Amino acid sequence: MGADSIPDDQLTQRVLRIIAETQRKDPSQVTIESSFEDLGIDSMDGVNIVFALENEFNINVPDEEVKNIHSVRDMVDGIRRLVERDGAPSGAAPAVS
Repeated sequence: MGADSIPDDQLTQRVLRIIAETQRKDPSQVTIESSFEDLGIDSMDGVNIVFALENEFNINVPDEEVKNIHSVRDMVDGIRRLVERDGAPSGAAPAVS
């Protein structure tokens, strides 16, 4: 993991928080194992989540990738790949060693 990367657990927690906030769900309901179907998230909700995550992580999620996201794990894995490819977001806290 590069110096600019976000630790996996922090990235996961941020994605879970954004999903819970955008969907007005109790954060305890949103887990890495949740499917969008389990959470009652439809395609329009998914678009709203993607917009919120793009703003949170200062990334751009390609439309073709959005079509393949069906669960929280898919979302976390996709965001992780984009963040690692593009570098840490501008608002990221520095890594503590």
